[in-house]
Amino acid sequence: MEENKKTLYSAIQPTNSLTIGNYIGTLRNWASYQNDYNCVFAMADMHAITVRQQPAQLRANTLALAALFIACGVDPDKCTFYVQSHVPCHAEMCWALNSLTYVGEMERMTQFKDKSKRHADNINMGLMDYPVLMAADILLYQTDVVPVGLDQRQHLEITRDIAIRFNNAYSPTFTVPEGIYAKVGAKICDLLDPTKKMSKSAENPNGSIFMTDDRDTVIRKFKRAVTDSDNCIKYDPENKPGVSNLLAIYTTFSGKSMDEAEREFDGKGYGDFKLAVGEIVADKLAPVQAEQKRILDDKAYLQGVLANGAEKAYKVARKTLSKVYKKIGFFQA
Repeated sequence: MEENKKTLYSAIQPTNSLTIGNYIGTLRNWASYQNDYNCVFAMADMHAITVRQQPAQLRANTLALAALFIACGVDPDKCTFYVQSHVPCHAEMCWALNSLTYVGEMERMTQFKDKSKRHADNINMGLMDYPVLMAADILLYQTDVVPVGLDQRQHLEITRDIAIRFNNAYSPTFTVPEGIYAKVGAKICDLLDPTKKMSKSAENPNGSIFMTDDRDTVIRKFKRAVTDSDNCIKYDPENKPGVSNLLAIYTTFSGKSMDEAEREFDGKGYGDFKLAVGEIVADKLAPVQAEQKRILDDKAYLQGVLANGAEKAYKVARKTLSKVYKKIGFFQA
């Protein structure tokens, strides 16, 4: 890692197909971050199993996600790019940090309460301990900055609390990370319910555009997107959430400003507008999908990338974990 650069950590779960919301908020940013930071990027398969997964599907999703990130511009030679479970230090650090984390803190986590309602038949300890594992992920690499969506802000705050608590108890050990909060395109909404964030686990998949959707599917979903009754194409999230969501997607994929987009569609109907949004998204997805398939077909290359990434990650993570073990009093030969 370059000494004059700050370290950035980010991870995403390999569950289901990613949406264009994930692309806008995460995938394309990973590629840009690697030029400015020492980046550590992970496929968070350990986090994924807090909800029951099909083992074969989880393995396939992990490889597909890795290939997708490379297709979107992540360069394994410029960053540390690995699968979380390939580095056992994550689980070991989580256990060490559990001793400084209180049950009440975990019970107050909004995501824990939400997921407990959605998965009432599987409220497991991993679900409650999710934020501590996330703290371990981040702190292992002496992370300076973490890109965070609004729904993860609380988890970063508990990571900071745990780091400060450990530093105060045992002497300075961890870098206390700061958050990077996206201001533009931070929230792409469901096409059928624009009051909700577009989700890869939504009950109705027609409200989400997945990175794996073919051209016909993309255009069909946009044609069915919710708008309103006044037929005016204007960015007004409060009064026109559906149209505003489509404009946000269009400007993101076309590179045009919001003013340019509003002028382009001035006087046009919603049918033409939705078709144009669908076409620009489909055009941008096609080359990414083709490159992802090419990488997936070269399994030796992909497995080699992940093996090398895990080796790089382990060297850094083990160094931090050894410091923690020494400070908390574990005997080390």
